[in-house]
Amino acid sequence: MSMILFACVVRVRDGLPLSASTDFHLNQDFLECRKRLKALSLILAQYPDRGTATGRGFSIHFHSSGDITCMGICTSSCPTVMAFCFLEELQWKFSASYDSMSISLATRPYAFLEFDNIIQKVKYHFNYTSCSQMKNRLEKIQEELKFHPPVLLKLEDTELMNGMINGHTEVHMGSAPTYRMQPVTPLGILSLVLNIMCGALNLIRGVHLAEYSFQEDHEGTGNVIAFLLSFLACIFQCYLYLFHGSSRKMKAFVLFFSICLCNIYLYGLRNIWQILFHIGVASLSSYQILTRQLMEKQPDIGV
Repeated sequence: MSMILFACVVRVRDGLPLSASTDFHLNQDFLECRKRLKALSLILAQYPDRGTATGRGFSIHFHSSGDITCMGICTSSCPTVMAFCFLEELQWKFSASYDSMSISLATRPYAFLEFDNIIQKVKYHFNYTSCSQMKNRLEKIQEELKFHPPVLLKLEDTELMNGMINGHTEVHMGSAPTYRMQPVTPLGILSLVLNIMCGALNLIRGVHLAEYSFQEDHEGTGNVIAFLLSFLACIFQCYLYLFHGSSRKMKAFVLFFSICLCNIYLYGLRNIWQILFHIGVASLSSYQILTRQLMEKQPDIGV
Protein backbone atom coordinates (compact mmCIF):
# COMPACT_ATOMS: atom_id res chain seq x y z
CA MET A 1 0.00 0.00 0.00
CA SER A 2 1.25 3.50 -0.84
CA MET A 3 2.37 5.53 2.17
CA ILE A 4 2.94 8.82 0.28
CA LEU A 5 -0.47 9.80 -1.09
CA PHE A 6 -0.21 13.38 -2.30
CA ALA A 7 2.47 15.99 -2.94
CA CYS A 8 2.54 19.60 -4.06
CA VAL A 9 4.93 22.51 -4.48
CA VAL A 10 3.85 25.95 -3.25
CA ARG A 11 5.45 29.39 -3.11
CA VAL A 12 6.44 30.28 0.45
CA ARG A 13 5.57 33.97 0.47
CA ASP A 14 1.88 33.60 -0.45
CA GLY A 15 1.08 29.88 -0.62
CA LEU A 16 0.47 29.97 -4.40
CA PRO A 17 0.32 26.33 -5.60
CA LEU A 18 2.89 25.84 -8.38
CA SER A 19 2.41 22.14 -9.09
CA ALA A 20 0.73 19.11 -7.55
CA SER A 21 0.19 15.41 -8.10
CA THR A 22 -3.09 14.53 -9.78
CA ASP A 23 -4.06 11.58 -7.60
CA PHE A 24 -7.67 11.22 -6.61
CA HIS A 25 -8.68 9.75 -3.23
CA LEU A 26 -12.30 9.80 -2.13
CA ASN A 27 -11.61 9.03 1.52
CA GLN A 28 -13.37 11.74 3.54
CA ASP A 29 -10.53 12.05 6.06
CA PHE A 30 -8.05 12.47 3.20
CA LEU A 31 -10.17 15.19 1.58
CA GLU A 32 -10.35 16.98 4.93
CA CYS A 33 -6.57 16.68 5.20
CA ARG A 34 -6.24 18.27 1.74
CA LYS A 35 -8.28 21.26 2.93
CA ARG A 36 -6.05 21.69 5.95
CA LEU A 37 -2.92 21.38 3.83
CA LYS A 38 -4.22 24.28 1.71
CA ALA A 39 -4.85 26.37 4.84
CA LEU A 40 -1.39 25.49 6.20
CA SER A 41 0.27 26.49 2.92
CA LEU A 42 -0.90 30.09 3.48
CA ILE A 43 0.99 30.46 6.77
CA LEU A 44 4.22 28.62 5.98
CA ALA A 45 6.19 31.86 6.37
CA GLN A 46 5.51 31.63 10.12
CA TYR A 47 7.24 28.27 10.54
CA PRO A 48 10.79 26.85 10.27
CA ASP A 49 11.90 25.04 7.12
CA ARG A 50 10.64 21.61 8.25
CA GLY A 51 7.39 20.71 9.92
CA THR A 52 4.88 17.92 10.50
CA ALA A 53 1.16 18.23 11.20
CA THR A 54 -0.51 15.07 12.47
CA GLY A 55 -4.17 14.11 12.37
CA ARG A 56 -6.52 11.15 12.13
CA GLY A 57 -4.79 8.54 10.00
CA PHE A 58 -2.77 11.05 7.98
CA SER A 59 0.17 13.40 8.39
CA ILE A 60 1.17 16.53 6.51
CA HIS A 61 4.91 17.10 6.12
CA PHE A 62 6.50 20.20 4.62
CA HIS A 63 10.04 21.20 3.68
CA SER A 64 10.86 24.80 2.73
CA SER A 65 13.95 25.91 0.83
CA GLY A 66 14.39 29.30 -0.78
CA ASP A 67 11.21 30.44 -2.53
CA ILE A 68 9.36 27.12 -2.45
CA THR A 69 7.91 24.60 -0.04
CA CYS A 70 7.28 20.97 -0.90
CA MET A 71 4.33 19.49 0.98
CA GLY A 72 3.09 15.94 1.22
CA ILE A 73 0.25 13.94 2.72
CA CYS A 74 1.31 10.54 4.04
CA THR A 75 -0.35 7.77 5.97
CA SER A 76 0.44 7.67 9.69
CA SER A 77 2.50 4.52 9.08
CA CYS A 78 4.94 6.40 6.81
CA PRO A 79 8.26 6.99 8.63
CA THR A 80 8.98 10.68 9.12
CA VAL A 81 12.51 10.29 7.78
CA MET A 82 11.18 8.79 4.52
CA ALA A 83 8.65 11.61 4.10
CA PHE A 84 11.35 14.28 4.43
CA CYS A 85 13.71 12.36 2.17
CA PHE A 86 10.94 12.36 -0.45
CA LEU A 87 10.28 16.09 -0.01
CA GLU A 88 13.98 16.94 -0.25
CA GLU A 89 14.28 14.96 -3.49
CA LEU A 90 11.21 16.77 -4.85
CA GLN A 91 12.61 20.17 -3.84
CA TRP A 92 15.95 19.44 -5.53
CA LYS A 93 14.29 18.39 -8.80
CA PHE A 94 11.97 21.41 -8.85
CA SER A 95 14.83 23.84 -8.19
CA ALA A 96 16.82 22.19 -10.99
CA SER A 97 13.89 22.63 -13.39
CA TYR A 98 12.81 26.22 -12.66
CA ASP A 99 14.80 29.30 -11.68
CA SER A 100 13.84 31.67 -8.86
CA MET A 101 12.77 34.43 -11.27
CA SER A 102 10.21 32.16 -12.97
CA ILE A 103 8.88 31.16 -9.56
CA SER A 104 8.69 34.79 -8.42
CA LEU A 105 6.86 35.89 -11.61
CA ALA A 106 4.24 33.11 -11.49
CA THR A 107 0.78 34.66 -11.16
CA ARG A 108 -1.66 31.82 -11.78
CA PRO A 109 -2.09 28.62 -9.73
CA TYR A 110 -0.32 25.52 -11.02
CA ALA A 111 1.85 27.48 -13.46
CA PHE A 112 4.26 24.52 -13.54
CA LEU A 113 1.68 21.74 -13.74
CA GLU A 114 3.92 19.73 -16.09
CA PHE A 115 6.15 19.03 -13.07
CA ASP A 116 3.42 16.58 -12.01
CA ASN A 117 5.15 13.95 -14.17
CA ILE A 118 8.28 14.19 -12.01
CA ILE A 119 6.23 14.20 -8.79
CA GLN A 120 4.57 10.95 -9.87
CA LYS A 121 7.91 9.29 -10.70
CA VAL A 122 9.52 10.31 -7.40
CA LYS A 123 6.41 9.32 -5.44
CA TYR A 124 6.30 5.91 -7.13
CA HIS A 125 10.02 5.41 -6.42
CA PHE A 126 9.62 6.08 -2.69
CA ASN A 127 6.40 4.07 -2.38
CA TYR A 128 7.76 0.96 -4.06
CA THR A 129 11.47 0.96 -3.20
CA SER A 130 12.57 -0.84 -0.05
CA CYS A 131 14.21 1.18 2.72
CA SER A 132 17.36 -0.94 2.43
CA GLN A 133 17.92 0.41 -1.10
CA MET A 134 17.74 3.99 0.18
CA LYS A 135 19.75 3.35 3.34
CA ASN A 136 22.43 6.01 2.79
CA ARG A 137 19.95 8.77 1.93
CA LEU A 138 17.67 7.91 4.84
CA GLU A 139 20.60 7.91 7.26
CA LYS A 140 21.65 11.35 6.03
CA ILE A 141 18.16 12.80 6.59
CA GLN A 142 17.90 11.00 9.93
CA GLU A 143 21.09 12.73 11.06
CA GLU A 144 19.75 16.13 9.95
CA LEU A 145 16.45 15.59 11.76
CA LYS A 146 18.32 14.63 14.92
CA PHE A 147 20.03 18.05 15.07
CA HIS A 148 17.18 20.07 13.51
CA PRO A 149 13.89 18.28 14.31
CA PRO A 150 10.76 19.41 12.44
CA VAL A 151 8.26 21.62 14.21
CA LEU A 152 5.27 19.54 15.34
CA LEU A 153 1.73 20.77 14.70
CA LYS A 154 -1.74 19.37 15.17
CA LEU A 155 -4.22 19.50 12.31
CA GLU A 156 -6.79 20.45 14.92
CA ASP A 157 -4.81 23.56 15.96
CA THR A 158 -7.26 26.34 16.84
CA GLU A 159 -5.45 28.93 14.71
CA LEU A 160 -5.52 26.72 11.65
CA MET A 161 -9.13 25.65 12.14
CA ASN A 162 -10.34 29.23 12.67
CA GLY A 163 -8.69 30.27 9.43
CA MET A 164 -10.50 27.52 7.55
CA ILE A 165 -13.90 27.99 9.14
CA ASN A 166 -13.92 31.77 8.70
CA GLY A 167 -12.67 31.53 5.14
CA HIS A 168 -9.38 33.29 5.77
CA THR A 169 -6.04 32.65 7.35
CA GLU A 170 -3.91 35.34 8.91
CA VAL A 171 -0.58 35.56 7.16
CA HIS A 172 2.26 37.66 8.56
CA MET A 173 4.23 38.78 5.54
CA GLY A 174 4.77 41.81 3.34
CA SER A 175 3.12 42.35 0.01
CA ALA A 176 4.85 40.50 -2.79
CA PRO A 177 6.51 42.61 -5.46
CA THR A 178 5.41 42.21 -9.05
CA TYR A 179 7.58 42.71 -12.11
CA ARG A 180 7.30 43.75 -15.71
CA MET A 181 9.67 44.30 -18.61
CA GLN A 182 11.18 47.71 -19.20
CA PRO A 183 9.36 49.77 -21.88
CA VAL A 184 10.26 49.10 -25.52
CA THR A 185 12.72 51.71 -26.78
CA PRO A 186 12.87 53.24 -30.30
CA LEU A 187 16.14 51.35 -30.87
CA GLY A 188 14.38 48.18 -29.75
CA ILE A 189 11.58 48.77 -32.28
CA LEU A 190 14.22 49.28 -34.99
CA SER A 191 15.91 46.00 -34.06
CA LEU A 192 12.53 44.20 -34.26
CA VAL A 193 11.78 45.65 -37.71
CA LEU A 194 15.24 44.77 -39.05
CA ASN A 195 15.08 41.31 -37.51
CA ILE A 196 11.69 40.60 -39.09
CA MET A 197 13.06 41.82 -42.43
CA CYS A 198 16.12 39.55 -42.15
CA GLY A 199 13.92 36.64 -41.13
CA ALA A 200 11.65 37.22 -44.14
CA LEU A 201 14.66 37.35 -46.50
CA ASN A 202 16.00 34.10 -45.05
CA LEU A 203 12.62 32.39 -45.41
CA ILE A 204 12.10 33.54 -49.02
CA ARG A 205 15.63 32.53 -50.08
CA GLY A 206 15.31 29.20 -48.25
CA VAL A 207 11.95 28.29 -49.82
CA HIS A 208 13.09 29.22 -53.33
CA LEU A 209 16.34 27.30 -52.94
CA ALA A 210 14.44 24.30 -51.57
CA GLU A 211 12.16 24.21 -54.62
CA TYR A 212 15.18 24.29 -56.93
CA SER A 213 17.23 21.77 -54.92
CA PHE A 214 14.49 19.17 -54.69
CA GLN A 215 13.70 19.46 -58.40
CA GLU A 216 17.30 19.32 -59.66
CA ASP A 217 19.49 17.68 -57.00
CA HIS A 218 20.07 17.59 -53.26
CA GLU A 219 23.42 19.35 -53.16
CA GLY A 220 21.87 22.55 -51.85
CA THR A 221 20.18 20.93 -48.82
CA GLY A 222 22.77 22.38 -46.43
CA ASN A 223 22.14 25.89 -47.74
CA VAL A 224 18.37 25.42 -47.35
CA ILE A 225 18.84 24.35 -43.74
CA ALA A 226 21.13 27.35 -43.08
CA PHE A 227 18.53 29.79 -44.46
CA LEU A 228 15.70 28.23 -42.46
CA LEU A 229 17.74 28.09 -39.25
CA SER A 230 18.58 31.78 -39.69
CA PHE A 231 14.88 32.51 -40.16
CA LEU A 232 13.96 30.67 -36.93
CA ALA A 233 16.78 32.35 -35.02
CA CYS A 234 15.52 35.79 -36.10
CA ILE A 235 12.00 34.96 -34.95
CA PHE A 236 13.22 33.71 -31.58
CA GLN A 237 15.32 36.84 -31.14
CA CYS A 238 12.15 38.92 -31.52
CA TYR A 239 10.40 36.70 -28.99
CA LEU A 240 13.25 36.99 -26.47
CA TYR A 241 13.23 40.76 -26.75
CA LEU A 242 9.48 41.04 -26.15
CA PHE A 243 9.02 38.41 -23.44
CA HIS A 244 11.01 37.42 -20.39
CA GLY A 245 12.03 33.81 -19.89
CA SER A 246 14.50 31.62 -18.06
CA SER A 247 18.16 31.41 -19.21
CA ARG A 248 17.61 34.53 -21.31
CA LYS A 249 21.27 35.47 -21.64
CA MET A 250 22.36 31.99 -22.72
CA LYS A 251 19.57 31.76 -25.31
CA ALA A 252 20.53 35.19 -26.71
CA PHE A 253 24.16 34.10 -27.21
CA VAL A 254 23.13 30.77 -28.78
CA LEU A 255 20.84 32.54 -31.27
CA PHE A 256 23.51 35.14 -32.12
CA PHE A 257 26.20 32.54 -32.81
CA SER A 258 23.71 30.42 -34.81
CA ILE A 259 22.99 33.38 -37.11
CA CYS A 260 26.73 34.09 -37.47
CA LEU A 261 27.56 30.47 -38.35
CA CYS A 262 24.66 30.15 -40.79
CA ASN A 263 25.65 33.34 -42.62
CA ILE A 264 29.30 32.33 -42.80
CA TYR A 265 28.17 28.98 -44.22
CA LEU A 266 26.14 30.85 -46.85
CA TYR A 267 29.21 32.78 -48.11
CA GLY A 268 28.98 32.51 -51.88
CA LEU A 269 25.22 32.79 -51.98
CA ARG A 270 25.61 36.07 -50.10
CA ASN A 271 28.37 38.61 -50.55
CA ILE A 272 30.42 39.95 -47.65
CA TRP A 273 28.25 43.08 -47.22
CA GLN A 274 25.05 41.05 -46.98
CA ILE A 275 26.64 38.78 -44.39
CA LEU A 276 27.86 41.75 -42.36
CA PHE A 277 24.38 43.30 -42.52
CA HIS A 278 22.71 40.15 -41.14
CA ILE A 279 25.33 39.74 -38.41
CA GLY A 280 25.02 43.45 -37.56
CA VAL A 281 21.24 43.13 -37.14
CA ALA A 282 21.74 40.01 -34.98
CA SER A 283 24.26 41.93 -32.84
CA LEU A 284 21.85 44.83 -32.37
CA SER A 285 19.02 42.46 -31.43
CA SER A 286 21.21 40.57 -28.97
CA TYR A 287 22.28 43.82 -27.34
CA GLN A 288 18.66 44.92 -27.01
CA ILE A 289 17.68 41.55 -25.50
CA LEU A 290 20.46 41.72 -22.91
CA THR A 291 19.82 45.34 -21.93
CA ARG A 292 16.02 45.10 -21.62
CA GLN A 293 15.61 43.92 -18.03
CA LEU A 294 12.82 43.37 -15.55
CA MET A 295 11.74 46.26 -13.41
CA GLU A 296 9.66 46.24 -10.25
CA LYS A 297 6.12 47.37 -10.83
CA GLN A 298 4.82 49.75 -8.22
CA PRO A 299 1.49 48.60 -6.75
CA ASP A 300 -1.58 50.58 -7.69
CA ILE A 301 -3.04 52.42 -4.70
CA GLY A 302 -6.78 52.89 -4.87
CA VAL A 303 -8.98 54.96 -2.58
